Amino acid sequence: MSDKPVRVLLPESMASAFSKGLSRRALLGGALGLGVTATLAACSTGGGGGGGSASGLNIYTWGEYDDPAVLKDFTSEFGPSITIDSYGSNQEMISKLVTASGTSGYDLCVPTHQYIPQMAASDLLEELDHSKLPNMKNLDPAYIDQDFDPGNVYSVPKDWGSTGYVYDTTVITRELSTWADFWDAAQNEASGKLSLLEDPGEIAYSYFLANGIDPNTTDEGHLEDYRVFITETIAPHVQAFESYPSGTIAQNGRVLAHAWNGDARQGILNNEDPARYRYVTPTEGGNLWQDNWAIVKGAPNADAAHEFINYVLDPEVSLQELIYIGYHTAVQGIEEAATEAGVELPELIFFTPEQVDKLVFAKLTDAEQTIVSIYDELTAAAGQ
Repeated sequence: MSDKPVRVLLPESMASAFSKGLSRRALLGGALGLGVTATLAACSTGGGGGGGSASGLNIYTWGEYDDPAVLKDFTSEFGPSITIDSYGSNQEMISKLVTASGTSGYDLCVPTHQYIPQMAASDLLEELDHSKLPNMKNLDPAYIDQDFDPGNVYSVPKDWGSTGYVYDTTVITRELSTWADFWDAAQNEASGKLSLLEDPGEIAYSYFLANGIDPNTTDEGHLEDYRVFITETIAPHVQAFESYPSGTIAQNGRVLAHAWNGDARQGILNNEDPARYRYVTPTEGGNLWQDNWAIVKGAPNADAAHEFINYVLDPEVSLQELIYIGYHTAVQGIEEAATEAGVELPELIFFTPEQVDKLVFAKLTDAEQTIVSIYDELTAAAGQ
């Protein structure tokens, strides 16, 4: 039995980050965030105890979204080596699967909740065989059988979280607590040192919530006001668009960063001075997103895909994943298990009931194309 190391193909642009001592975990996230393929193959047993196919498992997912040790352990136990390829937005993932038309070669993908109905209707997903997923019994009922996938025909919860922001307290010395504060600091202390998520909907949500507008609005007046604000007022202050700001936060590379809670936590923990950065769950609320395991239409290794989903729903494996990614895994008892394990910064993983009450599920509305067009206009205006 050979123990093969994790192999990550890094572009030349990542070399400077490595030379600066970026942690291996942050480095992996940066590489995957650039859409680089990482192959993880370890202790192959040619079929293992679970009888899975040894032909491999191809996962198309968000960057740095699974503990490499979990992937390695799965291969050791069940046989299939795992190849990870990543994307920065749901739109990027869907576009690639549509182009491939069932021949992408991917087995699993990880769509955010609101895109599952669209993907199912477009015949991009396989129906799940629940008889192969006995560990679904471990999921908290609050996170299954949602309106976007009644009966979990196409998806199983991977984790959920929300969106806020991180700021450098050595530069922004006042306390920030709202989305309104975020947009104000973007134009002042953080001008030129601001990053926004590579996600059209998340940026729009942040504006609408700051202005007391339904974040799922389709009102043309609201959309036009948002377009003018984001492309004319905010664009000149943007330094970068990035889905994984954890690496730059770890290296003090941003004054203000729009971020998902788990990625923000990663960046703070990897910083030499974790107290330097503060994460904010804005008081106006935020996007409640749920990412989900789904099997890609035409998956060449559908049995192995079911086996992997079932594996990560085991409570012990789920805790291992949570410790690495910093997101709530929707498994029953996970908060108590994390507390017992002494997880750092649990407040960036587990929200209070009051905070959860203010989180809103994003919906895929008729305004989707307009919001994407505004995002394209924003990136052009920011010179990105």
